[in-house]
Amino acid sequence: MAIRHFLSLRDLSPAELNQVINLAIEMKAAKREGRQEPIFAGKVLGMIFEKSSTRTRVSFEAGMAQLGGDALFLSPNDTQLGRGEPIEDSARVISRMVDIVMIRTHGQEIVERFAEYSDVPVINALTNEFHPCQLLADVQTFVEHRGSIQGKTVAWIGDGNNMCNSWINAAIQFDFKLQIACPVGYEPDAALVAEAGHRLMVTNDPLAAAQGADLVTTDVFASMGQEQEQEERMEKFAGFQVNHQLMSHAADNALFMHCLPAHRDEEVSTELLEDSDISVVWDEAENRLHAQKALMVFLLQASS
Repeated sequence: MAIRHFLSLRDLSPAELNQVINLAIEMKAAKREGRQEPIFAGKVLGMIFEKSSTRTRVSFEAGMAQLGGDALFLSPNDTQLGRGEPIEDSARVISRMVDIVMIRTHGQEIVERFAEYSDVPVINALTNEFHPCQLLADVQTFVEHRGSIQGKTVAWIGDGNNMCNSWINAAIQFDFKLQIACPVGYEPDAALVAEAGHRLMVTNDPLAAAQGADLVTTDVFASMGQEQEQEERMEKFAGFQVNHQLMSHAADNALFMHCLPAHRDEEVSTELLEDSDISVVWDEAENRLHAQKALMVFLLQASS
């Protein structure tokens, strides 16, 4: 059987993605009710980090431990992906020693090349282009609070970055409308926008994007590695903060999400972030744990 990887949301069919979401919800309930089974006993997750992250490391490590498995953390000091050793050689060696691999790195081409030569499933835990694991958690969170996301309207406010790209893929796979607002020059990948077709609207007006949205979501204005652009970006993104005033243009029961970490009072107001009637960011963060457990179960079963 072919090895299944998760390098973007497009690697799973819409039915498979919904299967993972439903399993994540069930696994979340099982944890809370104390009925988790050690289904990962004897399994090892190799975690390759070329970019640091609190949520990604904790959620993957905790997920493996809760299900009886082990996680091996490899920092940039521990690996030589594409530097001292070709990526394909690292993939061949590491995949003979672990059962599944997650990689958080820079270019999408790194995870794609690693997966090409890996004997075990590979998960993209973030690249400069995509962040598909976060979208599993985000969709799970929406489903828990509002039901199916199919046919709904989502507003993305901010940078046309890896999270925005992943929301575009989500609109294609889960079949919802996505209204994107970015400053001029910060729009998402044009080819990806074209693929989404009628599901997508791209504007430079945040209020227009928020209009009627069932969910409004954002991310930091300057991502990791863009710190030197912080001052310039703050000027360009003026007026793109998500706050109660912007949320007033969304649907009456609209939710707010943020993948975190948040820069309070920059891309989101502190008041909105802490408004539990609208903001579901803490559920969203927790759901990284459950969505990734479900994803690993799916990939290991589908590849066996």
